[in-house]
Amino acid sequence: MPHAKKPAKPCSCGSCAPVRSDPSCGCQTESHPVKILPASGTITFAENLDHFLARWGVNRMGHLVVPGLYRLGAPTSDSPVIVTANYTLSFDAVRASLAGIDCLILVLDTKGVNVWCAAGKGTFGTEELVRRIEVTGLASAVRHRELVLPQLGAPGIAAHEVQKRSGFRVEYGPVRARDLPKYLQTHSATPEMRRVEFPIVDRVILTPVEVVHVAVPTIVAMIALYLIAGPAGSLAALAAVLGGTVIFPALFPFLPTKDFSTKGILLGLIIAIPFALDFAKNRALPQWAIILSALLPLLLIPAVTGYLSLNFTGCSTFTSRTGVKKEIFRYVPSMVFMAIAGIIIAAALGVTRLMGVI
Repeated sequence: MPHAKKPAKPCSCGSCAPVRSDPSCGCQTESHPVKILPASGTITFAENLDHFLARWGVNRMGHLVVPGLYRLGAPTSDSPVIVTANYTLSFDAVRASLAGIDCLILVLDTKGVNVWCAAGKGTFGTEELVRRIEVTGLASAVRHRELVLPQLGAPGIAAHEVQKRSGFRVEYGPVRARDLPKYLQTHSATPEMRRVEFPIVDRVILTPVEVVHVAVPTIVAMIALYLIAGPAGSLAALAAVLGGTVIFPALFPFLPTKDFSTKGILLGLIIAIPFALDFAKNRALPQWAIILSALLPLLLIPAVTGYLSLNFTGCSTFTSRTGVKKEIFRYVPSMVFMAIAGIIIAAALGVTRLMGVI
């Protein structure tokens, strides 16, 4: 009687498949080799510097990690699989939170964009998830068929489609990476884990990149207004930009009205009033020039702060994609009109000043 073949033992190393040297490993039957990259739960000084540069928009699209499958600690074939984006801040937040936990991290190619924004763009989506499961050979690395995805990635994922095409079941973990260790103990999220918050720290931390993006046009505007209205005009340009990029996100919940645009325009009006009063005090000008000078900040500053305030719709929990579109079509034309009117007035005042009329 022929001897029965010894059954292949399941892979328990979690990382033997990259070399496929163990003939008894149950991973041998898969068509895709498994390449598991090493990861650490410790954030180095260089990585913290990378985070700082990312916050300031320096080489914005260069802050990404290689998509693929990573091991943290010494995972086995039964270890959990956490899914995230290949934006360094997202990936590093996940691995730092999971320090000391043996697990696998599946990193999707989101083009260096965070989970929430990538889900809206479709790069943190069903197609990329299914493809990444296949190309990494994840099925060979684990015996279970469960994936833990961030809750904010849900808009881009059709869980039933992922299970149908890959065999992996999707479950949504907590909003914040720091809650992952507690979540993995029970695979059940508390209401606090599901709640999306947008406190002042989270709002203000977004301001540096916004300031950098508008730095050059701000400097140009400050120089132009200095030539037209002196130091006060230059300061008004700076106040308008800082109002829309720094003051607005800090005071957002306390500003009346519902829309970002009207909140920004109202804040701009408040910022503009002192400048309008200051320009109105210049008795050396003719009456018509005084009126136009006072009207200038009331037109330009609200238009600038209102427009810049719209940049925060994509990172806020207070609006939706539909709401953003409504705001753009409803209020941007008014902002454009105010800005054009202000520019015409500024140009007229500048020309008359150069000609010696005022």
